[in-house]
Amino acid sequence: MIADPLLLPFLLINLLGIAGIVVWHLQGRGRPTARLIVQILFFTAMTAMLGFSGILPHRVNETHLTGFAAFLATSARVLWWTHLAWATIGFVRIYIVLDRRPREARLFQDLIIGVVYLGVALSIMGFVFGAPIGALTTTSGVVAIILGLALQNTLSDLFSGVALTLGRPFAIGDWIQLDDGTEGRVVENNWRSTHLLTLANNVVVLPNSVLAKVGLTNLSRPDETHQIFLIVRIAATHIPHVVEEVLRTALQACERIVHDPPPSVGLKAIDAVAIEAELMFRVVGPANRTPARNEVIDQVDLHCKQRGLSFAMPPQSYLYPLPTSGKEPQAAMGSRSSGTL
Repeated sequence: MIADPLLLPFLLINLLGIAGIVVWHLQGRGRPTARLIVQILFFTAMTAMLGFSGILPHRVNETHLTGFAAFLATSARVLWWTHLAWATIGFVRIYIVLDRRPREARLFQDLIIGVVYLGVALSIMGFVFGAPIGALTTTSGVVAIILGLALQNTLSDLFSGVALTLGRPFAIGDWIQLDDGTEGRVVENNWRSTHLLTLANNVVVLPNSVLAKVGLTNLSRPDETHQIFLIVRIAATHIPHVVEEVLRTALQACERIVHDPPPSVGLKAIDAVAIEAELMFRVVGPANRTPARNEVIDQVDLHCKQRGLSFAMPPQSYLYPLPTSGKEPQAAMGSRSSGTL
């Protein structure tokens, strides 16, 4: 057994595999490129040793080995398959980094890593230990169906998270607004949920299955500047073009709004009471909406007072005559009768 020509290659493969694990851990998580180089070098050396010795990692032909030699043969193949998984995962991570994928691509990366580990685990059980993969796969399928029914909501969140990652409607750091009015900045996106940081400094946790079904507006694309509309009602006793000029001057005096493109004033309607104007201006970001709106209102009030413009009463404050009933008061009827005589 000691003179067996395969004993030395198996021993060297085990040493290379263990050395690769030690060096890989010594590199640290802050050096992904160095880790990938280490994985490739050790995996290549182990593969070359297998090839030169005529050893197949997916087939056990050394049935004559026993004891320590058989242990070395088994551990060598296990280490080779393990390093194959790590090298594959290293390539996936480096691809995501070089491709400048957003941080939420970690979810898709974790899915690939899970598939790689599952495939390697089944390969080790089937090729190295000779386990019946067919029966094991059938049993795993039955178990998967049972778990799928039990974890239906969780799996819905999981696959919705994968769909959101592939569709990329938002990225970490984007400000989004949902149809129900919920809005905030995306601070985290994991397997189950998406976390939004609102203006009230609260974190809203949205299940991915819910987020995938509702409509959302990404306020950060193509940039975070977005338009705000403000309705102003000026008394109809003033000339419309003068009203437009005063309101435009008020917008130009504001410092907390975006002036490229310039703000605009649209006269929407006029009646016997009011001239209704719509102010349209952009702000730098969602967090600037309130201070920008406050400044616009302040400047509009200041310029209107300087130019002698008065605001119109709101429509709900108008006085309407009350409807009268079919019968009139007796006094009124008597006076009408006497008047017609």
